[in-house]
Amino acid sequence: MFCVQCEHTIRTPNSTGCSFAAGMCGKTAEVSDLQDALVRQLQAVSLYAVAARKLGIVDPEVDTYVPQALFATLTNVNFDPARIVEFTTKAQALRDTLKARYHEGCQLRAMAPEALVPVANLQLPPQGAEILQRAGEFALNRECAQIGEDVLGLRLLCLYGLKGAAAYMEHARVLGQRDAEVAGRFHEFMAFLATDPTDVGALFQCSMDIGQLNFRIMAMLDKGETDTFGHPEPTRVNTQPVAGKALLVSGHDLHDLERILQQTEGRGINVYTNGEMLPAHAYPAFKKYPHLVGNYGTAWQNQQREFQAFPGAIVMTSNCIINPDVGQYKHRIFTRSIVGWPGAVHIEGDDFTPAIEAALAEPGFASDAAPVYTTTGFARNALMAAAPAVIEQVKAGNIKHFFLIGGCDGDKKERSYYTELAQSVPQDSIILTLACGKFRFNTLEFGDINGIPRFLDVGQCNDAYSAIQLALALAEAFQCGVNELPLSLVLSWFEQKAIVILLTLLSLGVKDIRVGPTAPGFLTPNLIGILNEKFGLRLIGNVKDDLADMLAA
Repeated sequence: MFCVQCEHTIRTPNSTGCSFAAGMCGKTAEVSDLQDALVRQLQAVSLYAVAARKLGIVDPEVDTYVPQALFATLTNVNFDPARIVEFTTKAQALRDTLKARYHEGCQLRAMAPEALVPVANLQLPPQGAEILQRAGEFALNRECAQIGEDVLGLRLLCLYGLKGAAAYMEHARVLGQRDAEVAGRFHEFMAFLATDPTDVGALFQCSMDIGQLNFRIMAMLDKGETDTFGHPEPTRVNTQPVAGKALLVSGHDLHDLERILQQTEGRGINVYTNGEMLPAHAYPAFKKYPHLVGNYGTAWQNQQREFQAFPGAIVMTSNCIINPDVGQYKHRIFTRSIVGWPGAVHIEGDDFTPAIEAALAEPGFASDAAPVYTTTGFARNALMAAAPAVIEQVKAGNIKHFFLIGGCDGDKKERSYYTELAQSVPQDSIILTLACGKFRFNTLEFGDINGIPRFLDVGQCNDAYSAIQLALALAEAFQCGVNELPLSLVLSWFEQKAIVILLTLLSLGVKDIRVGPTAPGFLTPNLIGILNEKFGLRLIGNVKDDLADMLAA
């Protein structure tokens, strides 16, 4: 096992990375090694997808499956070794079918097939135990001694960025958003990494190109969500329990939430969102369901305590699941799509009856708790509608600075930095936030500036797209570049979605971003130095000094 993809990565004086019987996330060495084999087989599929596209052969199933299966290898998504083996077996079958079509196309054109790297024809056995015997072939650090840590770090930056982009592609696909050109570019990046590249310049350019691709993907996802559910509207959401039977929906998938709401109508079940699903309350399509009563719980790392205390059923629509055996609620948690935990019931299709029946069997909340509210829904349209008023207040000198404080949450004590920063920014500043990092301060009172709320919850992690649109609108209004705006970005990272959003921002030329609480384990000091030199990227320090530096910029 070697895994260094999340912020929980084990770090010792002599090494960085989880390389023991299990990782810090709870992923076993077996699952980790099987996921590495799956990644390699998906790269093989992409090698043939790229070659076949040159002959005009495009397989929509392949275009869908590669990012979908890659999503299963993200942090806290799928811990079930049997499911990972199934993904690998299907990937190999798709590769074989595409390979045959490609060779047939070459014969029809009387041309020789392209000479692909050996991994293109990787053959894996159908049994997990036999795949594990070959784990050394697929370990991500297998060539580190030959290529050096900087090259390995850049390879992993690209791979982890692609994993984040794959997740957003799947979220967009569920909402009917597909783009053959985007899929083609995705395959190109996967195929490039399959060649085990060592050119630092090419790898760095690949990471920037992945960031640019992800910007297109986030636009697709934004369109899918707003076309399907309407544009979010600023909405107050209760964060406390309501008496009655209860079903909790976590993850990111609004499609699943809608199906659950439809199927629980009139059943006497109150539905709650959790984590990154909180912004769902702001979409008009969900406001017609009175039994969507609020948001329960906070960020992913607290779920074992919060889910144990939740007296109902739980549906994990996507990341971020962690061990449900801790807290003993596995019998009432249900996984969807690419999510998996050994022994937890997995729901296929759109019938959520097992989860609904489990919710009815549990006691639910005995009484109402005193409401505590947070406001969400300041996504693209709401921000654009408010932009003229914001610009007026900036010109009048009433708004002097913008802070984007957002990203993934986690359990390290250093993350108190983000709460302290939000509480410390001057009263003439606006705070924008997104993703689950906001749960550290989203129930605090920040007031307003002449009617403009000082705290603007933009939404899920992918709604970074909305924040970028606001920044571009402000830059246009003030006839300056984004980097000349009084705007500071302070991001918290944990897993691969945060990595690809960072690549997206860097690829758009956004500079002087602060990231924390620690540097990604796969970025060497040399690579961090390069990112600092090119983009001004830096790690968070202490709030007092960082705030003074940002305000002086």
